Amino acid sequence: MRSVVRNRTFIGVLLPLLLLLCMGAVLRAAEGASPTVEARLAQLEAKAAAPPGINSGDNAWLLASAALVLMMTAPGLILFYGGLVRRKNVLGTMMHSLVLMGLVSVLWVLFGYSMAFGEGNAFCGNPFTHFLLRGVGMAPNADYAPTVPEQTFMLFQLMFAIITPALISGAVAERMKFSAYLLFMTLWVTLVYFPLAHMVWGKGGVFNWASSGCRVPVLDFAGGTVVHISSGVSALVCALVMGKRLGYPREPMPPHNVVLSITGVGLLWVGWFGFNAGSALNAGGLATSAFAATHFSASAAALSWALCEWMQKGKPSVLGAASGMVAGLATITPASGFVSIPSALLIGLAAGAVCYTAVTKLKSRFGYDDSLDVFGVHGLGSTLGMLMVGLLASGQINDAIASTCKIDGQVVPLAGGIAQLLNQLKGVVFTMAFAGAATFVILKAVNSVTRLRLTEEQETIGIDLSQHGESAYND
Repeated sequence: MRSVVRNRTFIGVLLPLLLLLCMGAVLRAAEGASPTVEARLAQLEAKAAAPPGINSGDNAWLLASAALVLMMTAPGLILFYGGLVRRKNVLGTMMHSLVLMGLVSVLWVLFGYSMAFGEGNAFCGNPFTHFLLRGVGMAPNADYAPTVPEQTFMLFQLMFAIITPALISGAVAERMKFSAYLLFMTLWVTLVYFPLAHMVWGKGGVFNWASSGCRVPVLDFAGGTVVHISSGVSALVCALVMGKRLGYPREPMPPHNVVLSITGVGLLWVGWFGFNAGSALNAGGLATSAFAATHFSASAAALSWALCEWMQKGKPSVLGAASGMVAGLATITPASGFVSIPSALLIGLAAGAVCYTAVTKLKSRFGYDDSLDVFGVHGLGSTLGMLMVGLLASGQINDAIASTCKIDGQVVPLAGGIAQLLNQLKGVVFTMAFAGAATFVILKAVNSVTRLRLTEEQETIGIDLSQHGESAYND
């Protein structure tokens, strides 16, 4: 009996000791498996150094912005331009923008994106790098938009490529042969837009302030040179080469439907938020700043244009205020991601006055027939914006301009001042010369293949019937 009790006592003491020993071994093993403080710091540093993955918020914003920019072409520009021409030309004018949505998209897939954003030299990307969008998939491209799929970035940039040549169509409205228009636009986006986009925004581009080397650092947030100056100067060259519309300026040629145009301007204003704020390429504070600058510049320019018209003609027109809005939007485009709200108001006020003067005085002084004032509003407006951002750019709004550009290993701040104004001037002069000369050569080449202009009979009938065999109004 005593032996049984001793055995039980022994077991009662031994078992708890064994359990304690086992738990101690487990705890020591767990401690040994836990990373040290140094190891944890190394893990955190490695995670911080790794390229960021896809951010769903950034991706959603950029996709929405791409849709907004496409809306600027259809229905925005389609309605704006369509309402400004005579009723016999409304469908043909709308077709000018509509057809580019298909044509430029196909060219973009074939070689356009590659020429604009593929690896290449300082002036153009290799058209075969991303032929048929090879290699453009769900993985981000750290050189452009590191938090969204490259395919999202590609789609966003495509919408810019579509609307830019569509702007030019306003200068050749009511008199260009449709087959010549298609050939001209194919050559223009290939030889002018794609290379210029690479120069200003592409990796290694000669004017790309954020690219390594920083050759000629030009601040162009959303397309002052690439979109508006290139199209505006090309529009002027087209108007000069093709000549005036029959009866201009002797016969009155008022817009056939201002309501359509005002509706289009409203859609342009809304779409422009995608154009400018989307160019931040993420959904952060810079997008908010660009959004605000865009809105307040357009507001100030509309008032400025209307006031100028009121003082000169005694009445402010609705179409004039709408034109001022577009002028303010075009002018703030290159500056939208670099300037404060007060600076944006100043840019808008200047835009309304300068563009109004260009449309009413400069145009009549030199007698060119830029049908829908592409040069006066977009060309000169964005030239003004490009130069003003050279003086008003702020490192507090976009801190990247204070530290990104390096020349010979030294950081070169790009905030507003005389030095940056000179850089901006170089970009403007080059864009004007390049786009103007290339457009002239392309027009002559197209004219050698097919007649540029409608015959007198076709122009009298109108492009709707003569080029497309239909009429907008059948009442």
